Amino acid sequence: MTWIDTVSPEDAQGRLAKLYARVKGPDGRVDNILMAHSLRPPTLEGHMALYKNVLHHSANQVPKWFLETIGVLVSLRNGCAYCVEHHYAGLERLLDDPEEAAMIRTSLEGNLSEGKAWGAKEIAALLYAEKLTERPADMAKSDAAKLREAGWDDGEILEINQVAAYFAYANRTVLGLGVSIDGEQLGLSPNSSEDGDWGHK
Repeated sequence: MTWIDTVSPEDAQGRLAKLYARVKGPDGRVDNILMAHSLRPPTLEGHMALYKNVLHHSANQVPKWFLETIGVLVSLRNGCAYCVEHHYAGLERLLDDPEEAAMIRTSLEGNLSEGKAWGAKEIAALLYAEKLTERPADMAKSDAAKLREAGWDDGEILEINQVAAYFAYANRTVLGLGVSIDGEQLGLSPNSSEDGDWGHK
């Protein structure tokens, strides 16, 4: 599952066992990306707090399906198949429209400005996330201004920024530790509107 040792849910004790109980899926499994943290439970706790607050907090204003779309885009650009497949499955579930989801994926895998998947507002956000992923040192004040001009307010710009930044972190956790998708149920997330609920459903 990873290139380093991990502690299984069956063998977890103390703080790690409590964290696993919070993040497990309906079948009792824990995602491999989370088990990758098992030798240092505080980093698992930090990862989940960031993930929940960035993607699934009840105060977010950007639609959840579009935050997931940004995550798929960043993961594609970083070559992280693990996160692409997990979050594309989550996107499909949220949209409940396989054709629309497939159209979105085709656009993300190609030229963002082509196809019928986006309006100008969404394209502006995706281009921002793409540039932040591929050329972070080139970011400028004008990049935020373009988002504002497209109709995003400053709080929404922060949400877009944080999702792109979170996926850079998650992708590098996966790619740097060899986390595999073997044995996982795709598309589960801490989707409850309760902000302290980390359970994957």
